[in-house]
Amino acid sequence: QVQLVESGGGLVQAGGSLRLSCAASGRTFSRYTMGWFRQAPGKEREFVARVTWSGTTGYEDSVKGRFTISRDNTKNTVYLQMNSLKPEDTAVYYCAATTRYYGSTSKGNYDYWGQGTQVTVSS
Repeated sequence: QVQLVESGGGLVQAGGSLRLSCAASGRTFSRYTMGWFRQAPGKEREFVARVTWSGTTGYEDSVKGRFTISRDNTKNTVYLQMNSLKPEDTAVYYCAATTRYYGSTSKGNYDYWGQGTQVTVSS
């Protein structure tokens, strides 16, 4: 079992920045593909970014150039640096982990989920 705990959400003005963190339990963190997803009110949960165990990253088109995902395997932590935030980035952000699907962007392929952290961007 893996437990994921997100932190770092909050309220920020448009154009501002936030850094989300996700701390994972377990000794095999370095073998997981880690992903960030988000869910806005009334919408489906959607992929935002992912980083594989080898460090390969991938992003949803609307966040490319603004968001950066990274991981620190010594701290069992994955980060999402969010810059140039827009009101449409407002959502609950979830951290997720999978060992079954290398580099997946599909929420159905992730086995473990955090409780989510709220990000609100005001205009």
